[in-house]
Amino acid sequence: MPAPIIVIGTGLAGYNFGREFRKADTETPLMYITSDDGRSYSKPMLSTGFTKSKTAEDLAMATADEMAGHLKASIRTMTHVDTINASEQTISVAGESIKYSKLVLAVGAKCIEAPLAGDGADDVYVINDLMDYGQFREGLAGKKKVFIIGAGLIGCEYANDLSNGEFEVEAVDPMSTVLANLLPEQASQAVRHALETEKNVKFHFGTVAESVTKSGDDYEIRLKNGTTTRADIVLSAIGVRASTALAEKAGLAINHGIVVNRELQTNDANIYALGDCAEVDGQLLYYVMPLMACARALAKTLSGTATPVCYGAMPVGIKVPVCPTQVSPPPRDAEGEWEVETDGSNVKATFRNSAGELLGFALTGDKVSEKMALQKQLPSILA
Repeated sequence: MPAPIIVIGTGLAGYNFGREFRKADTETPLMYITSDDGRSYSKPMLSTGFTKSKTAEDLAMATADEMAGHLKASIRTMTHVDTINASEQTISVAGESIKYSKLVLAVGAKCIEAPLAGDGADDVYVINDLMDYGQFREGLAGKKKVFIIGAGLIGCEYANDLSNGEFEVEAVDPMSTVLANLLPEQASQAVRHALETEKNVKFHFGTVAESVTKSGDDYEIRLKNGTTTRADIVLSAIGVRASTALAEKAGLAINHGIVVNRELQTNDANIYALGDCAEVDGQLLYYVMPLMACARALAKTLSGTATPVCYGAMPVGIKVPVCPTQVSPPPRDAEGEWEVETDGSNVKATFRNSAGELLGFALTGDKVSEKMALQKQLPSILA
């Protein structure tokens, strides 16, 4: 029997690659190895669970066994890959050597840990997968107040979601407002105002959490500016970083993520990467749309038709229903300026270069209805 294509990871990237691959190839052996329980779910839904009254079980779309049947694959759950031997085309799992024909790294990203002092620091939750979400929901039983470290995309989504779940929410962020790295000032302020006035979220800006200390049945959180506050439970949501340790140990090229070309191939001809761990032709995008584009392209490539991935314009919807928000950030090195129209919480901000070409936009409130029209004017990220 030929060696299988081995996929490390069963998140959206790994499973969607398998779905696409099986459309073209129903016979090549396919094996998955995952460090979690292998349930199929949509990660973006983790920050809507309280709004929709969904438990972890509710958000799970299929078990590992069910996915194995759907994909005609074998799936090893709660299993860690120790090493990759690229020259031998093997991986090592608990002392067992497993041969692969091609290896697909879909290992995602790790939550960045907040550097915290205090005897409660180890009790701080992070949510990076369905199992984390389930543990967080269990920890919230009987609780009333949540403190969130971070007011970026994930922090704001959880602030909105938890307040919809009738929790009191307080948050801290070193920037001057919410979503400061994604939105121009006026759009950021619209989201902040809605969260503060309609959801009663309390923010601390321009400082960071320094310590989390146990105090009876709750926790005392001390901020760098000297402020102290209390909460029943603490959630860290300060961002993610591509998981690269396994690839780096194997001698693969690493930058901010695992470096791959437009065909998602690493510097080893038999190893590929996609999803949140993969830096594709210099682009590292932690969103669903590029992940899906990569899954389709890689499936074609590994089923026999070499297919470079293309990224069109890919606006991001931020799940803060209290103030609907869509953003397509301009490239980091883009020259131009923002033009902003505001009408209360309804903000339309467009970023144009000196030639008047649209390079990015941010929309809040009723202005999100203009997303499609603006998206058509944007250049492709990877044509």
